Amino acid sequence: EVQLVESGGGLAHTGGSLRLSCRASGLPFDDSTIGWFRQVPGKEREGVAAISPTDGDTYYEDSLKGRFTISADNAENTVYLQMTRLEPDDTAVYYCAAESSSGKDGLLRLWVLPEYWGQGIQVTISS
Repeated sequence: EVQLVESGGGLAHTGGSLRLSCRASGLPFDDSTIGWFRQVPGKEREGVAAISPTDGDTYYEDSLKGRFTISADNAENTVYLQMTRLEPDDTAVYYCAAESSSGKDGLLRLWVLPEYWGQGIQVTISS
């Protein structure tokens, strides 16, 4: 069974930072693609960032480049999302997602329709 367990969410102030973690199990981490999405009530879920741990390729939502950084610790089967210069518009439920393919194909597949989802974690940015 594939499990994606998110942690690290919570409350931060505008301009602050948070780091989200997603620990994956039940799938070959090195041959998968892991990413983050977020959703605000009443809006569609949107892609944030994704990484292919086997080669380190990353992909970001254009508007978040420079503020958010995705990374992977292959030894810990964990993907991190470092979020900086946070804004109230970053308030959302953040979901970890995974796709059981890697490389550029995996990044594309994950961005379109991931195979697996975590439960989601709330991030709230106060103004």
